[in-house]
Amino acid sequence: MKARRAARGLSLHAVVWLIGAFVAAPLGYAVISGFKSTGELTTNPFGLPGRWEAGNYTGILGDGMFWRQIANSAGIAIGTTCCTVAASAMAAFVLARYAFRGRELFYALFTVGLMFPFAVAVLPLFLLLRTFGLLDNPLGVILPQAAFGLPTTIIILRGFFRTIPAEVEEAAVMDGCGKFRFFWRILLPMARPALGTVSVLAIVASWNNFFLPLLVFDSPTWQTVPVGVQQFQGQYSTDYALVLAYIVLAMVPALAFYAVAERQLIGGLTAGATKG
Repeated sequence: MKARRAARGLSLHAVVWLIGAFVAAPLGYAVISGFKSTGELTTNPFGLPGRWEAGNYTGILGDGMFWRQIANSAGIAIGTTCCTVAASAMAAFVLARYAFRGRELFYALFTVGLMFPFAVAVLPLFLLLRTFGLLDNPLGVILPQAAFGLPTTIIILRGFFRTIPAEVEEAAVMDGCGKFRFFWRILLPMARPALGTVSVLAIVASWNNFFLPLLVFDSPTWQTVPVGVQQFQGQYSTDYALVLAYIVLAMVPALAFYAVAERQLIGGLTAGATKG
């Protein structure tokens, strides 16, 4: 029995290491290739650089447009997260703590929203944004992203809010605490793990969104990182080493954020699962 458990543990570790290698190998290849010239990358695609050239990276880091794209992506991600979490928290509170006719129907409508990707709404969304003058405007990206992020966020928060014992709310009401004050002062602090989880998901989804910023922004002033990568690749399509360096630097903020937020994300999902 012990030998079987040990063998199972080793096999699981082997699978984890194998998956990790599949993820890390392309990233490591891109990082190393960024230190080569395009000529050396063509003649020696898999070896280490004969001479480590940092010019690709320093040139990109010295470009103001790159930092503008980073700032645009960060600002849009923060705005999207604030709108998504604020609206979802209030909606989830009502759907979780109030009993009224049609509650489950409203909840079902939000869950159905998970079935429709952004691409199916691109034409009416574009016409709507043009009507309200939100093209080439950050709100033209923030508001649709927040709307499409509502279903997932409401589902997670509603499940967490329903695990808060009713006795806590009854005790708060007996102490003179109103519904909104209970929501703001008691429920939200207790739901910090879930709020952190949905915030991380909203930020990552916004940061990785490519199609919506490409649709809304016409001016380079508001370009985000994914759009910037596409534009840079088109501009320097023959300079492979420079393109790889740009891709690596574009990934660094997302990887750094995920490394910091990973514990919060897993902790929030685990707390919700154990309480459910």
